[in-house]
Amino acid sequence: MVTANPRLAVDLAGVALQNPLIPASGCFGFGEEFLDFYDPNILGAAALKGTTREPRDGNPTARIAETPSGMINSIGLQNPGIDAVLAQKLPGLAQFYHQPVIMNISGFSIDEYVHCCAATDGTCEVIELNVSCPNVHGGGMSFGASAEAAAQVTAAVREVVKESALFIKLSPNVTNIVAIAGACADEGADGLTLINTLQGMRIDVATRRPVIAERMGGLSGPAIFPIAVRMIAQVRSALDIPVMGSGGVASARDVLEMMMAGATGIQIGAESLRNPLVIPQILEGLPALMDELGIERLEEIIGAAL
Repeated sequence: MVTANPRLAVDLAGVALQNPLIPASGCFGFGEEFLDFYDPNILGAAALKGTTREPRDGNPTARIAETPSGMINSIGLQNPGIDAVLAQKLPGLAQFYHQPVIMNISGFSIDEYVHCCAATDGTCEVIELNVSCPNVHGGGMSFGASAEAAAQVTAAVREVVKESALFIKLSPNVTNIVAIAGACADEGADGLTLINTLQGMRIDVATRRPVIAERMGGLSGPAIFPIAVRMIAQVRSALDIPVMGSGGVASARDVLEMMMAGATGIQIGAESLRNPLVIPQILEGLPALMDELGIERLEEIIGAAL
């Protein structure tokens, strides 16, 4: 059984976490799915499924394609909508989970982001803004594709988010991640999540058609881990801002490596789908690995490689 260990505790933009491990948004649902595997109260925090203003059925199937050292997904933000999440999912989660909650908010216009964040503020410890969504009023380009667009949406949401910490989840499908991260910081973001998935594609050579119905999807898993570490290190070398690291974490050593690159919180996504017990296994293994490497507390290694 995993018990709280003060050596693993971290402070994430003023939010006290008993450890840095967080199931990534989209890989934990709204919590119920993991009750059969472990007590979710061992987590540092839980990032809930991406939520939009209106309910969404998501993309047509097929939505998943396996790849070497990872997977491609094109779920399409399937969710019951912000009203149902706040009225039903959050109260349901509170029945069995008592650690910090991260609400992932997605949108297709600045107005939608603002609406959802205003409704959510104060109901959770952290609001994580997914700016990888296409801007339907801006030619379909992702809000996170440019510093200007990322600054716009961050500034608008900052006006209504007063109680929860505000983190911006950035896309790696850009040319200058540091400039975009800096624009978010300048507009008042409390922290950043790095990175979202990379665009990928698989083709079925028998049918000569893409495996994913929407042709392309988001690549996650160990294949993208070095890219995530690189981008976290680049951003944290340039900016003094808390980061939740995400992208391919699968072991206790990965956790330490990503923290040494500058991450405070560590999100685990694709590996949780492959092995639902990965988080308790990492928590069990971390203290012995820390002893082996002469690490007294996790907080002391944040950014140690920079």
